Amino acid sequence: MTVAELTREESTDDTRPILAVSADSHITEPPNMYVDFIDPAFRDRAPYVATDLEKNGEAFFIEGFARPIALGLLAAAGKNPEDIKVTDEKFSDLHLSGWDPKYRVADQDRDGVQAEFIYPTVNMLICNHPDGEYKHACSWAYNRWLETFCAEAPDRIYGLGQLIMLSPEQAIADLRAIHDMGFRGVMMPGEPETPEDYDQPLWDPFFAVAEEMGIPLSFHVLTGGMTKSFIEGNNILGGKRAAVPSREGGRGPGVARTFGIVRNCQDILSMFIFGRIFERHPNLKLVCVEADAGWAPHYMYRMDHYYRRHRHWNGYADLPKLPSEYFKENIWLTFQDDYTAFLFADYMNPQRLMWANDFPHSDSTWPWSQEIIAEQTEGLSRENKERILRDNCAELYGIDVVR
Repeated sequence: MTVAELTREESTDDTRPILAVSADSHITEPPNMYVDFIDPAFRDRAPYVATDLEKNGEAFFIEGFARPIALGLLAAAGKNPEDIKVTDEKFSDLHLSGWDPKYRVADQDRDGVQAEFIYPTVNMLICNHPDGEYKHACSWAYNRWLETFCAEAPDRIYGLGQLIMLSPEQAIADLRAIHDMGFRGVMMPGEPETPEDYDQPLWDPFFAVAEEMGIPLSFHVLTGGMTKSFIEGNNILGGKRAAVPSREGGRGPGVARTFGIVRNCQDILSMFIFGRIFERHPNLKLVCVEADAGWAPHYMYRMDHYYRRHRHWNGYADLPKLPSEYFKENIWLTFQDDYTAFLFADYMNPQRLMWANDFPHSDSTWPWSQEIIAEQTEGLSRENKERILRDNCAELYGIDVVR
């Protein structure tokens, strides 16, 4: 059902469809994006697409990464699991709507989605690059291109700019510039470029500005904690795997180690809470993206338990509120195919949960989102369905939606 058809829907009963807003969707960076939009000083080093002779397909080649980033998982939405390939893909095989907004709206309509909030793909992985100035240049190439992409469908595509945290002063200037470009929020890397982590006083001026401006800060999976893997070529997107897995690289086979991307986000949330960032900046809005949400009730319980039982011997001073209270108030969670998130919504804060379709990635629910939503939300109240599927995201980012 298209947006136009749903807009004409006059039924007021609780069976009428909810035209969803995806809080986490992606683009596929076009082959020429970095070369065309990067600072000229970095043009000779810009990421580029070429044939990966070893893998018999096209890939992004990035200076400083041991292996290119294969295209297979970047746009596998709609494929049967047995047909998903990491390699052997060419750009001509991928969804056109990944980089061409003329096709994007049609794919939104097919999925029953009225708007999407856009994150990068390759540039998300570049957050793990060891050279801060290089990835800063790449992030701004992406921001400039994304501005042109979103301009083609301003009521359907909403951009989230990308930050690289070289220093508080630079990050504040970039935050203001991204806001002036019309972006509704920003994606931050999992780690800053400074020896001081985000919970240290050095970064308080940045958080104060974000709080004052009301700009949500997002932490997406795959944007931190993987620098060594990409440098050595052991990444989860088509990199090599040792014949005998080492404990240094993780326990068990590669498929077992994919859970680490969720744990990395959990560690960031814990740092923001126990690092007292929310105590110092009570109106700060943090978005945990694509790390699912069904785990949150137990995670909040565990934080409260550890705080109550173990803070004294840790020498940790009392918090004004329980850790779970900061979690429920300051943290928004996005998820796609996570039945437990719907099932335990009332054990979290239903006003902080946001559904997403993750298009066009391999984890995407597109084009079956409506069928999956109908099945997974069967026991949910109409109010919570509307909140999680549409209204929470719309309110967080301040957009008008079709109701």
